[in-house]
Amino acid sequence: MKLTKIATLGTLALSIAGLSACNNMMPNKSADMKPPMHSQSMAKMNVVQVAQSNPDFSVLVEAIQAAGLTGALANPNAHYTVFAPTNEAFMQALKETGMTKAQLFANKPLLTKILGYHVISGDMAMYKKDVKPGNVMTLSKDTLMVTNQGKLMDEMGRTTNIVKTDIPANNGVIHVIDRVLMPK
Repeated sequence: MKLTKIATLGTLALSIAGLSACNNMMPNKSADMKPPMHSQSMAKMNVVQVAQSNPDFSVLVEAIQAAGLTGALANPNAHYTVFAPTNEAFMQALKETGMTKAQLFANKPLLTKILGYHVISGDMAMYKKDVKPGNVMTLSKDTLMVTNQGKLMDEMGRTTNIVKTDIPANNGVIHVIDRVLMPK
């Protein structure tokens, strides 16, 4: 299983290489997110630790743990761009799908696919200035679209707002979103 994760990360790192020339991402919208620490302190933590430090990501952290992805996403040699849904976004997704959190977390293949759809891995993390409208390949090997309006569109055709950008980590960056992205 560990080799599969490593192979997936390697494959996606190659597919993301074309994104390094991008510029202009989404507008930085203010949100009611409560950053628990100064961004310089967060930049010393990996993406999982940054998520763990913010109570608005507690469901995301639980999902990462349930999927067994904590170790992979804590890799200090990786460069992740994580679109992190808030707890409220997860609750809305569960309501829309009719699933309970326990049902989703028990379905490890589905949970891993959904979480992988929120992560881009490559030679560098993509900050707001690094991305322009177009398609990007996610860790789950699905396509995610950045629209001209600075929003994300998943493969189900649903639009997601980016409510906060550029939360630094030592192995990437987190962008906060208001909806769980769903691959086909």
